[in-house]
Amino acid sequence: MRALVSVYDKTGLEAFARSLHELGVELVASGNTSRALGAAGVPHVTVESVTGSPEMLSGRVKTLHPRIHGGILADLDQEGHRADLAAQGIEPIGLVVCNLYPFTSEPSVEMIDVGGPTMVRAAAKNHAHVTVVVDPADYGPVLDELRREGEVSAATRRRLARAAFAHTAAYDTAIVSWLDETGAGPDEPFEPTLHLALERARSLRYGENPHQQAAVYRAASAPGLPAGRRGWWEEAVQHGGRELSYLNLFDADAAWRLAHEMLRLDGTGAAAVVVKHANPCGAAVDPADVERAYARAMEADPLSAFGGIVALTERVDRRLAEAIVANPLADVLVAPGYDEDALELLSSKRKNTRTLAAPPPSPPALALRQIDGGYLVQEPDLLRRGRDEWRVVTARGLEEAEWRDAELAWLVCARTGSNAIVLAKDGQVVGVGCGQQSRVDAAGLAARKAAGRAEGGAGASDAFFPFRDGLDAVADSGVAVVVQPGGSLRDDEVVAAADERNLAMVLTGERHFRH
Repeated sequence: MRALVSVYDKTGLEAFARSLHELGVELVASGNTSRALGAAGVPHVTVESVTGSPEMLSGRVKTLHPRIHGGILADLDQEGHRADLAAQGIEPIGLVVCNLYPFTSEPSVEMIDVGGPTMVRAAAKNHAHVTVVVDPADYGPVLDELRREGEVSAATRRRLARAAFAHTAAYDTAIVSWLDETGAGPDEPFEPTLHLALERARSLRYGENPHQQAAVYRAASAPGLPAGRRGWWEEAVQHGGRELSYLNLFDADAAWRLAHEMLRLDGTGAAAVVVKHANPCGAAVDPADVERAYARAMEADPLSAFGGIVALTERVDRRLAEAIVANPLADVLVAPGYDEDALELLSSKRKNTRTLAAPPPSPPALALRQIDGGYLVQEPDLLRRGRDEWRVVTARGLEEAEWRDAELAWLVCARTGSNAIVLAKDGQVVGVGCGQQSRVDAAGLAARKAAGRAEGGAGASDAFFPFRDGLDAVADSGVAVVVQPGGSLRDDEVVAAADERNLAMVLTGERHFRH
């Protein structure tokens, strides 16, 4: 059997090639692969000696030749194909080992591989007769079958062909995404096509419910996603607890993102977030003390916090770990890191808590949501307007502390399921009403959760008040400030109601529905 070897990633190449040679496989190698095999003393012939043509155009043309592709594409079950090979003196190629230029790590025109994908696709098409290997992880299984059976099985060839087509599809997707990012596409908000390449990172115990199978996939390339970027959850180190579930990951991502948004909002200090069913049930910021931020986040709704997700923006020491084990059980704890004695305590007292040390989350890319036969696609919901662009529309103005509470309430409200009302006081979220069909009901729920703690604080509504009854329900919680987008036909009526109740009202000009 003849094997064509042309790889950029030379991991395991020498041992694999040497083993193939020992099995009687003739090796044909191109360019740098040939030089690597030569340096290792592995017998082989060069592509140039097979084609009779030298490499051209700084290596852009070397394998694009009938004597290579005829050997790969020949259907040996067809007499005419065998006759063509014999007439041209072309020897069949039964194994193609090829991986591509690392475009995702070094995107550029020169990293767009042409010959590699052509060989890979040709071999994958002809997998009835050709084995194609694009991943060094498959070197071992291929060698095992060759040693045991003298050939690679049809089932393995088919599996490897699928992997090869997936490899080239992801590669093309990365190139399209790069061209979009670098301005090669039309000057429109969205490109005419979207291309996703997803790789299964791991299977999960189950989905939202035990009867649903589930897995988590990493984005190899996707619109708006920097090439080669890995999600924070993939870089996270799990120090304890059971395997992460579908909902663990979904909720932990919501908590971790919100915690870092709060940190950026505050500028300095520490933030703590508690999330339950994708919605914050507690959140707090503190200028210097993460333990205090955590305690205040838990105070907001300790009943809902049981079995929730806790995200902390500072390293966990022994003292903070003691506070954590004294509070209701968390399903997941996410923080930048942990002291050893803190981990010892958490592992002994909270054995079922998934304890994650994680890097900061990356900026969000395009948001996709499935509908029947298609997808809804939108830009990520970023808070684009800050307090400098907000308008105070009431007679009463705001003190600095009230501004900070308004900003916190507004941010957390934007990350809470609609209809949503969030109440905050002194850097602490004290009441959350979410997922309600009625804004009045959401306000009443938030006020009941706050239980008087919102007095003098700020309330936020993710969308405008269509009538004054919603504003009155928020005002009944005791807040001094209400922040909302504005834009209702009855804005004047709602502003007048705020003046009547001696509230300060801020219009952001920006709605933040979340469904």
